[in-house]
Amino acid sequence: MSSVAVPFYQRRHKHFDQSYRNIQTRYILEEYAARKAASRQAAYYESSGLGKTTCRLCARRARTLAHEAMQESRKRSHEQKSHVSDEKRIRFASELSALEKEIHTARHRAREHLDRLAVQRMVEESMALERHIIEERISRAPEILVRLRSHTVWEKMSVSLCFTVQGFPTPVVQWYKNEELISPASDPTKYRIEGKYGVHVLHINRADFDDSATYSAVATNVHGQASTNCAVIVRRFRENEEPHPAAIMPFHMPLSYDVCFTHIDVQFLEKFGVTFATEGETLTLKCSMMITPELKRLRPRAEWYRDDVLLKDSKWTKLYFGEGQAALSFTHLSKDDEGLYTLRMVSRGGISECSAYLFVRDADALIAGAPGAPMDVECHDANRDYVIVTWKPPNTTSESPVIGYFVDKCEVGLENWVQCNDAPVKVCKYPVTGLQEGRSYTFRVRAVNSAGISRPSRASEPVAALDPLDLERTQTVHVDEGRKIVISKDDLEGDVQIPGPPTNVHASEISKTYVVLSWDPPVPRGREPLTYFIEKSMVGSGSWQRVNAQVAVKSPRYAVFDLAEGKPYVFRVLSANKNGISDPSEITEPIQPQDTIVLPSAPGQVVATRNTKTSVVVQWDKPKHEEDLYGYYIEYSVVGSNRWEPSNHKPIKYNRFVVHGLETGEQYVFRVKAANAVGLSENSQESEAVTVQAALRGSVSHMACPSYPHGITLLNCDGHSMTLGWKAPTYSGGSPILGYYMDKREANHQNWHEVNSALITQTIYTVEDLIEDAFYEFKVSAANLVGIGQPSDPSEHFKCKAWTMPEPGPAYGLMICEIRNTSLVLLWNAPVYEGKSPITGYFVDYKEVDAEDWITANEKPTPKRYFKVTDLHEGHTYVFKVRAVNDAGVGKSSEISEPVLVEERPGTKEIYSGVDDEGNIYLAFDCKEATDASHFAWGKSYEEIEDSHKFKIETEGNHSKLYFKNPDKSDLGTYSISVSDTDGVSSSFVMDDEEFERLMALSYEIKNPTIPLKSELAYEVLDKGEVRFWIQAESLSPDSTFRFVINDKEVENSERHKINCDRPNGIIEMVMEKFTIDNEGTYTIQIQDGKAKNQSSLVLIGDAFKKVLAESELQRKEFLRKQGPHFSEFLYWNVTEECEVLLSCKIANTKKETDFKWYKDGSGVDVEELPDLQKGECHLSIPKLSRKDEGVYKATLSDDRGHDVSSLELSGKVYDDIILALSGMSGKSASPLKILCTEEGIRLQCFLKYYNEEMKVSWCHRESKISSGEKMKIGGGDDVAWLQITEPTEKDKGNYTFEIFGGKESYKRTLDLSGQAFDDAYAEFQRLKAAAFAEKNRGKVIGGLPDVVTIMDGKTLNLTCTVFGNPDPEVVWFKNDKAIEIDEHYAFSLEQGKYASLTIKGVTSEDSGKYSIHVKNKHGGETVDVTVSVYRHGEKMPEIKPGQLAKPRPIPPSEEVLPPEDK
Repeated sequence: MSSVAVPFYQRRHKHFDQSYRNIQTRYILEEYAARKAASRQAAYYESSGLGKTTCRLCARRARTLAHEAMQESRKRSHEQKSHVSDEKRIRFASELSALEKEIHTARHRAREHLDRLAVQRMVEESMALERHIIEERISRAPEILVRLRSHTVWEKMSVSLCFTVQGFPTPVVQWYKNEELISPASDPTKYRIEGKYGVHVLHINRADFDDSATYSAVATNVHGQASTNCAVIVRRFRENEEPHPAAIMPFHMPLSYDVCFTHIDVQFLEKFGVTFATEGETLTLKCSMMITPELKRLRPRAEWYRDDVLLKDSKWTKLYFGEGQAALSFTHLSKDDEGLYTLRMVSRGGISECSAYLFVRDADALIAGAPGAPMDVECHDANRDYVIVTWKPPNTTSESPVIGYFVDKCEVGLENWVQCNDAPVKVCKYPVTGLQEGRSYTFRVRAVNSAGISRPSRASEPVAALDPLDLERTQTVHVDEGRKIVISKDDLEGDVQIPGPPTNVHASEISKTYVVLSWDPPVPRGREPLTYFIEKSMVGSGSWQRVNAQVAVKSPRYAVFDLAEGKPYVFRVLSANKNGISDPSEITEPIQPQDTIVLPSAPGQVVATRNTKTSVVVQWDKPKHEEDLYGYYIEYSVVGSNRWEPSNHKPIKYNRFVVHGLETGEQYVFRVKAANAVGLSENSQESEAVTVQAALRGSVSHMACPSYPHGITLLNCDGHSMTLGWKAPTYSGGSPILGYYMDKREANHQNWHEVNSALITQTIYTVEDLIEDAFYEFKVSAANLVGIGQPSDPSEHFKCKAWTMPEPGPAYGLMICEIRNTSLVLLWNAPVYEGKSPITGYFVDYKEVDAEDWITANEKPTPKRYFKVTDLHEGHTYVFKVRAVNDAGVGKSSEISEPVLVEERPGTKEIYSGVDDEGNIYLAFDCKEATDASHFAWGKSYEEIEDSHKFKIETEGNHSKLYFKNPDKSDLGTYSISVSDTDGVSSSFVMDDEEFERLMALSYEIKNPTIPLKSELAYEVLDKGEVRFWIQAESLSPDSTFRFVINDKEVENSERHKINCDRPNGIIEMVMEKFTIDNEGTYTIQIQDGKAKNQSSLVLIGDAFKKVLAESELQRKEFLRKQGPHFSEFLYWNVTEECEVLLSCKIANTKKETDFKWYKDGSGVDVEELPDLQKGECHLSIPKLSRKDEGVYKATLSDDRGHDVSSLELSGKVYDDIILALSGMSGKSASPLKILCTEEGIRLQCFLKYYNEEMKVSWCHRESKISSGEKMKIGGGDDVAWLQITEPTEKDKGNYTFEIFGGKESYKRTLDLSGQAFDDAYAEFQRLKAAAFAEKNRGKVIGGLPDVVTIMDGKTLNLTCTVFGNPDPEVVWFKNDKAIEIDEHYAFSLEQGKYASLTIKGVTSEDSGKYSIHVKNKHGGETVDVTVSVYRHGEKMPEIKPGQLAKPRPIPPSEEVLPPEDK
């Protein structure tokens, strides 16, 4: 056997003995010996049939040889005896050849194994050297992590003292009892010492009274020493005996006095964890468990502790235990409830416990910026009218410091709180006086800072205002039959008239603002109640002043206020009863009011170390003066944020604390401050920044063995070997996994046999030399630098039978990554056994855990060895399997994956792309969960990237980048990353054409820097016609340079080209004063700023140049135009509310001599009033616009400085726009529709301020648009629009709508022409129609009669006229209203019914007068008067106005025409 040291991680796995080098060689030689023995005894087995194999390993071979021997024997019986010797010789030669072959094979295998051992020994020596280097690096002195705890137990109970220490090399621990070394060998039944993984335990069996002592443990290594001690007190049970005072033990958890004597096992199923809550909330801590056996009458006892103080049911806490659950409920949380909570299940089987911290944050302040509430309000030294109230200060992280406190009291049974102090008290202690004897009080405290007053603290426990000495002055004597006699000491002292002076007057408390005096009552005291008076005197004054002159004090305690700061005082006390006042007591020593307690100094160095993914362990050095400390407050801040948050909200007493609730992967710093009655100390120095990650626990440099592999799968079998695959451990233990060891055993065998002696570096291995048709099971262990981890669970039984099926074998190594809310990515390895043809693809199946049917995720086989499964349900759990496909069909399914919950983890991050400052393209990934042992594995198409020529990987901390060295189109594809030693953190990124082009463009910009431009080279035409060329960059340094190039010629700054640069704003400009036709061409500006360059060009050729030139000339003309009177705004129109069109213009630069005129179509327009040019506006009004107003309107300005014209063509679209505007304005004034009846029909009218037939209007009947026609006529006038309904009928009833369109708006007016409205209108129409018919057909004189007729006497007068009537009218002639009778002088006729005449023959002066003709039929008629004037011959003819016809007078149809009567 080799003497070389075996590496520690192989010691338990190798098996050596004195005969053989290893088990494999021993198996070979045993097999050879068995075969030889079987061949020698073959004849015996054949003849007797009684042979039995004594070695199971070669039983099968022996039976085979025996069977062959029997066949040969039978054959020999039929052959001749002469051939027997030849057969024996041949058989012997054959056996000898086989034996030589076996020996040769055994030697070859032994030689190979020895070579492997030599290589392995070299690896072990190298690893041992590496380990030695690492051990030297991590060496350190012992450090106590968990110290010993003191215990108080009863006799005959066992005690276990344990502590945790770390250090390297591993410390040696020795135990001492009262400084004497404990040797378990001296009393093995009493002591038992254990030590494993840094946890050391001293077991004291059946402790007795002599075991009460101080126990110490000392840990030592070459770098130093550390120790811890505790006290063990063994109590003898006596009735009503109290346990030892807890004050002697700094930290202990009391054991319960009642012991459960039933052996019950308690196993926690679900424990409560670290909890965060807020003041005022309700909360329940629960813990479920399994109790064995479950006995209703005998159950373990559940005990809850807060910081090792046993809790009981109270107003604030409620305890529950039953139905396999223990719960602690808080009815109204307060910071008093913060602390470490422990549930202890006590039974004879032992004590099971679980602990977690409860953090209680401050409730929101009633006033912004006010401090949190004080806590732990307690009452001390209560007496008849006096009590001292103490509390703990709140932490002020972001609030202003506390400047004092108010103490409130409330009598029990009442609800009104009374403030005890007028001014805030600055220390966390206050003596309350003035209590009423015999009553109970509760107290609360409020903190004050510059912002306001905090919420009140939780009320204290009630305290009674009683003298505790009263109980001592009574004695109870028990007599027969249960009777009692109570004797008071007052009765024994007799009558005391005037009491004696108090004794032992001293200051029990001294502060800056008050002194509490205490004294003993006089002895004897007497039966009468005593009161006290206190007097003070400033040292050196010689005078005494009574302090409580108004109210006598009943308690032997009194707080004296109003003392001068820095002045010493002496005091004395007088006692009094109803008989008188005693002499003064002895004078106290001089007492000077001052604070005996000062602010604590800041804690020392703060060290933060990793603990879990969300917590950090913080330790610090205690302050130099730690007396009277309440505890410490710990605060944390994210690095760089400068925002501090409190961790604990109640002071802790120890200098080590676990800060919970931190964000994984974030960097934090910590600080600590101490608290006492005076307040809070200064903050300590900040700790070094620490990243929140899980610490790696282990015995070597915080490393541990890897976890166990899993998922062993049979991948191929040829009848003599099996290829197995498995999954790597979830956690590597903080060190890379070096390889694996595999063990095997046949089915139903108990012993495991190693398969490999050298490490297997992959998760697949072929096991050789197996027996065909035998069943095997396997297990695998992983190894790292620390050692070999736990083995996997044994695999299922695999049969060693050759695979011959044409379909492929199972895929293996299923891995699930990139778990999101509805999808995940599944990876696998190709089957080892492909079948009879190559694999063409894979099917992916999945199902929910509780479902029975599998779902195939892909309709067609995927050729890749990864697949993204989508459309999953968030929050559901799935399992997966993969089936390979070849030409023969679908092969075996892979092993079913482990159940996976489809739910995206909070804070999940994805791969992102970018380009660094040097232009290198990269993919990056951040993983806050990464630990020191984590490995970032980048892959393309989910194959690990190993091409160092194409890629470069840089990993630092929890950040990793994949750089593309020479990116090209071959880099397109899917990139993935997975992080080991995490809970499956992974992500992928698809590099497509669009993303690749974006990154390449960005990379080019960085590698070839350009000056970023806000604006390319552009131009603008200035007011005077100058052309300004300009460009603006993001920024320009003072050293930047530039140049302008026009048509390939650089131009310099000159009068013609004025060049300027505003570098702070990045603007470069060139102004050309005269822009002419010679300036056509290309304009370029080139800029250089350091290495960065850029240029921009502007081409002004052809139409582009003409546009600039025209604009320049226009601006130049405009500039010249504005030198004289000019139009600042040219003619424009608008419509007034009165529907007039107003032409307006604005003028500028005018003077008194400036002339303004209006023109239309070249002709001047007369205006009533000349415009006032000083107002700067001129107007021309066009009322009632119509087509006649179309034309070209001009306005002119002129004086000696120049002339300007503005014109507006009021036609075409302009006219239409004006009409549209008029429509809108007129529509606003539209009246409701009105009915007007005519002889033709019914007319609907709407009155407007303006109406024009060109306005866009519409009439609708029952929502149908009406077109103008014979039946419905549409028209209007200047101020009215109408609809004429000709010959209305019943069909014309209904709603009529008139709508006028005014651009953006329209205006509607509606009338309901139905019912009574229609009937009335229709009746009026009929009446008018009839009247019109009568008017048309009545008798009337159409023409021919003049108004006056002059005639000379003697002449013949003929009055002729045309008459009309239907039927023909009657005609009657009158003279002076009397009917004319026909005679020789008068004659009249009616020809053809229409020509009527009156002839007067030989007129005389008597014929002068009024002649009338009456024309009438049944429809009516009319009368026409003619005045006849007869003059004599020789007289002047009267003047008569020519052309005047006689005016008819109508005659109604009912009026009869009668000749007037003679007078």
